Amino acid sequence: MRLLFDANILISYLLHSGADSPVTHIVESCVLGKATLLLPEVLLEELTASVANKPYLNARIQPEEFARLATILHRSGETVPRIESPIPAVTRDPKDDYLLAYAVVGEADYLITGDNDLLVLQQVVGVTICTPRDFVDQWLRDEEH
Repeated sequence: MRLLFDANILISYLLHSGADSPVTHIVESCVLGKATLLLPEVLLEELTASVANKPYLNARIQPEEFARLATILHRSGETVPRIESPIPAVTRDPKDDYLLAYAVVGEADYLITGDNDLLVLQQVVGVTICTPRDFVDQWLRDEEH
């Protein structure tokens, strides 16, 4: 199973990584090799900029925590090469279009996000778009069968 996370999922992991959290379950499953985490460089750049430039995040996420997560993601994830061609407009928020493009190029099964502009699409070119909770619920149902 191939997964792409929106930056908001990784930020949520850094802010609220409780053991019962669906985000924690998904991130740790990727780190343990139960699923393949796709890592576009541009996603990591967005995540880095968000943590560095948003005072709310900067005050709550320690640089060493962020660096540790980035190292773990690089070790356990699969890098998706930068898309050099123009990315088509698909979403109602143009800033989200790159995620869909990387999900398709990286052959993701799921794009996991908390962004309603993406969630309303539900599925694009074989990529299911869902929340962390919906993904975990589906994954647990699949494991039972």
